Amino acid sequence: MTGPELIAIAIFLFTYALIIDERIHRAVAAMAGAAVIAFAGIVPWEKIPEYLDLGTIFLLMGMMIIVNTARGSGLFEYIAIKTAKLSKGSPMRVLVLFALVTAVTSAFLDNVTTVLLLTPMLLYIARVMELNPVPFLLTEIFASNVGGAATLIGDPPNIMIGSAAGLGFNDFLFTMGPIVAVDFVVVILFLALLYRKKIAVGKEAMEKIVRTLEGLDERAAIKDRSLFIKSVVTILLVVVLFFVHGELGVEPAVVALTGAALILFWSRVPPEEVLEKIEWPALFFFGGLFVIVGALVETGLIAQVANFVVGHVSSTGEAMIIIAWFSAIASAFVDNIPLTATLIPLIRDMGTAMDVGPLWWALSLGACLGGNGTAIGASANVVVLGVAEREGINISFIEFLKVGMIVLFLSVTIGLGLLWLRFMW
Repeated sequence: MTGPELIAIAIFLFTYALIIDERIHRAVAAMAGAAVIAFAGIVPWEKIPEYLDLGTIFLLMGMMIIVNTARGSGLFEYIAIKTAKLSKGSPMRVLVLFALVTAVTSAFLDNVTTVLLLTPMLLYIARVMELNPVPFLLTEIFASNVGGAATLIGDPPNIMIGSAAGLGFNDFLFTMGPIVAVDFVVVILFLALLYRKKIAVGKEAMEKIVRTLEGLDERAAIKDRSLFIKSVVTILLVVVLFFVHGELGVEPAVVALTGAALILFWSRVPPEEVLEKIEWPALFFFGGLFVIVGALVETGLIAQVANFVVGHVSSTGEAMIIIAWFSAIASAFVDNIPLTATLIPLIRDMGTAMDVGPLWWALSLGACLGGNGTAIGASANVVVLGVAEREGINISFIEFLKVGMIVLFLSVTIGLGLLWLRFMW
């Protein structure tokens, strides 16, 4: 190996170790690694913009602005109370309906934002109904990760894959959407069967729950009616534009930024109030990581690994199975964002020897659904468990693992089977 190759590998592995260790914030680790890469000249300064995936960064930024502006209207609290009332006092209906709302919301907003908005309300409703909140919290996590796999904007790995492979919103919706729908039904049936005794209540308890829920007023949750209407209109407009962006010749990032500009201009919410709530560390993490992975591409290491894999894989179908399961198992223990960033150039280079179209979907499936495996497998998991812990509810790593791994293997097996039927049959 040459000197630049050794330095690139060392920085990549050291940065990854810091991300896993978590004692240093992952954004700081990625920025430090990128700085060393640039300082050593492994990626020439003029080529850094080539490796910075601005499509991913601006798409995330735009959606963060829209969500943080809409949050002040009470829109998401309104949805939560309305959902609880539809349950008519049945804890099982609450579990299923909240899972459905979480999955659908996660398909169009990022997972972390979704669970941040819905978890406090879910805890409140579980407390009102005097039920063990753990089954509801775990179901919310699994629904969020499954739902996020359905669309281009639902989960960061999909945003990255879409940008790298030139796949649009409708490509994800019509390929991953049906798979996610089947996975969601199967996972919810499994969880309903698993928790049916833990959330069961008698007739008197259910009548009390109904009276309590009737006392909640979803309209009172609306803090700013004007902003509420503007938020709904903006979000619906952005979703419609995502559907037709391919026909319009407009990038998804442009749609998100347009929606962000519209809601800021229309609502007149002070921009500093919104911009300070953007997850800037996440965006800088992406930027630093893209430069570090770019160093592996620049030195030819990714191409070497791709050639090795191609030399030991006889078909696209075989590669699809390996990528799906590798990314799923790995995503259960390490962050799926750096994992996806590493595998994208590998799959791209494999295109010289095979059809890599199905491999992008295998990566999406594994990277998104693998996060359900452990308590640290996805950002949404960490956020929900953190909110629960502040409320005195502790869910241990092992308790999560026992259910999460079943959900992981169940959803990935079904998803991979459906991908195989579509592309390999």
